[in-house]
Amino acid sequence: ALTDHMQAARVFRRGFSTVAQVPPIRRGFIGTVGNTPLIQLDRIASDTGCTILAKAEFLNPGGSVKDRAALAIIQEAISSGRLKMDKDSTVIEGTAGNTGIGMAHVCNALGLKCVIYMPNTQSMEKIALLRALGAEVRPVPAVPYDNPDNYNHIAKREAERLGDKAIWGNQFDNTENKQVHYKTTGPEIWAQTGGRVDAWTCSTGTGGTFAGVATFLKEKNKNIKTILADPPGSVLHKYVKEGILERTGTSSITEGIGQGRVTANLQGAPIDDSVHIADDRTLEMVFRLLDEEGLYVGASSALNVVAAVDVAKMLGPGHTVVTILCDSADRYRSRLFSKDWITSKGLMAAVPSKYHSKLV
Repeated sequence: ALTDHMQAARVFRRGFSTVAQVPPIRRGFIGTVGNTPLIQLDRIASDTGCTILAKAEFLNPGGSVKDRAALAIIQEAISSGRLKMDKDSTVIEGTAGNTGIGMAHVCNALGLKCVIYMPNTQSMEKIALLRALGAEVRPVPAVPYDNPDNYNHIAKREAERLGDKAIWGNQFDNTENKQVHYKTTGPEIWAQTGGRVDAWTCSTGTGGTFAGVATFLKEKNKNIKTILADPPGSVLHKYVKEGILERTGTSSITEGIGQGRVTANLQGAPIDDSVHIADDRTLEMVFRLLDEEGLYVGASSALNVVAAVDVAKMLGPGHTVVTILCDSADRYRSRLFSKDWITSKGLMAAVPSKYHSKLV
């Protein structure tokens, strides 16, 4: 609407940050992780009567929320003596991409080797980026977690084979993942909102982001609603709703979120409710965020925003809902903006006609 564009223009005319607001100098990649902005999504929230805020985790130096967990896991391994600061020391991880990218950056900064096992279903952009960062990438067939050839189990075995020359990151069950969000992301959100938060929602892969932030916010205010967002093919929606580990739907266009089990990071997390988000709504939101907010983000980020809108409508006008924008759409460009790929998923109807010109 014209009024929306006029509002955006008024914001633009206020200009960039003043010198007093510019962050201080940070030391290298490691010093730049965290302290990301919180973005108010005015146009997306316009029909909810609520304030929807999204933590811009795609602005981390490695491009995703997973920079936090990658750094925390490696720092703990070094401080505990499990990983030596040596050019022959290797960090090995099973990852759908973003944690591996974060680990590759951290390993470069610290002079360590990095080996990544990942499902061969992941986007070529992620694989190419990991290799460009110097990681050794070993794609393997995508099989369930209970299969011994699941990428996580293969990564663990390789680390065991190398002995004290390597560590397995174990992002799903290494609770340093959850702790870093409890120690950093949660406090950042609390400070940025001045404690004015009514609900926290996001999707989970490892469970670290959701659980860490939810735990911190609940300790600050037990009335804050913590609501898990779940894609098709995951068991967590029914687990929260009914206490059973049963999948809702079969698969999703999203990468790195959804789960077939309750990870150690998610165990004991305060979860008030869950929302199931279908792929057509996620894909539509990818284009809405680009067109209405100017934000070029991936499908998991879009799913989180759909969830935030749903939660806002559940709570009613006057509330503040916080979520995260996990990463950029650049890592999924060949899929999310491909007419052929979208058609192959039966989702062209989810892309409003005015966005068709953005497809290639």
